[in-house]
Amino acid sequence: MRLSGSITALATPFTASGDLDRAAWKRLVTAQLEAGTQGLVVAGSTGEAAMLDEAEYAWLLSSALDLVAGRVPVLAGTGQASTAGTLAATRRVAALGADAALVVVPPYVRPTQAGLIAHFRAVADDGDVPVVLYNVPGRTGTDMLPETVAALAPHPRIVGIKEAHNGVERMQALLGLRDAGFVVLSGDDPTAARAMLSGADGTISVVSNIIPAAFRQLCDLARDGRADEAHAWNARLQPIHTFSGIESNPIPVKAVLARQGCGHGLRLPLTTLADAHRAQADDAARLAADLEASCRARAA
Repeated sequence: MRLSGSITALATPFTASGDLDRAAWKRLVTAQLEAGTQGLVVAGSTGEAAMLDEAEYAWLLSSALDLVAGRVPVLAGTGQASTAGTLAATRRVAALGADAALVVVPPYVRPTQAGLIAHFRAVADDGDVPVVLYNVPGRTGTDMLPETVAALAPHPRIVGIKEAHNGVERMQALLGLRDAGFVVLSGDDPTAARAMLSGADGTISVVSNIIPAAFRQLCDLARDGRADEAHAWNARLQPIHTFSGIESNPIPVKAVLARQGCGHGLRLPLTTLADAHRAQADDAARLAADLEASCRARAA
């Protein structure tokens, strides 16, 4: 398995009463596959993993695997604050059949770099499934440095990193670690085109929940080295990138998904998009529809 291209960090649809919207979940996964998405992440931070119980988590992953039927890789978010909890979650997703575990830097506890090395090695040694590292310092409070990633990359079960630090120098340092067994994926939608034009293998995206075909097109252009076309297409996506950061993820993207008929609610402590941003959500939904229609017309 080599991860590449447009990979969606799936949102988890809920009903207005807060239950899993199972029908909307199946529609979301199916729509992603039909639009050309090249990989899926179930129950990452965008999927509100912290708000799911074990039974809900297992159903989401199992149903996604059934719908995908091996057509694209399915990753499952398993990172927790403790190594023991992360290892237990990783073993569970391995038993369910996930292709890889997406393991975030432990949040809140702020381990040292040596602690990160020990943590990820322990999970990779005994988790029974390939591991993709995930660095997102804005959410976890800890930044996993490139030299730490370099110490982990040779592990035979550590197959890549999702890097959400948007600095040019950071991505360049990580790209030097790419080899046949280790991929580098952007985790920052606004700078994803730049990362892929520089050699990143792909992107694990939030906005591809609502513009899966358009984001696949961006990835194709950037990974093919078609810089002018990639920058021009990314400029058309820029209002979506901007809107997705108007409140904490996944609040904005779920507001657009609701307008697309795919779930309504979030679980506390997340709340629905503020009324003050309703017009921007309407604009984002219209733009998303136009972008997807453009991609469908081009493919016809």
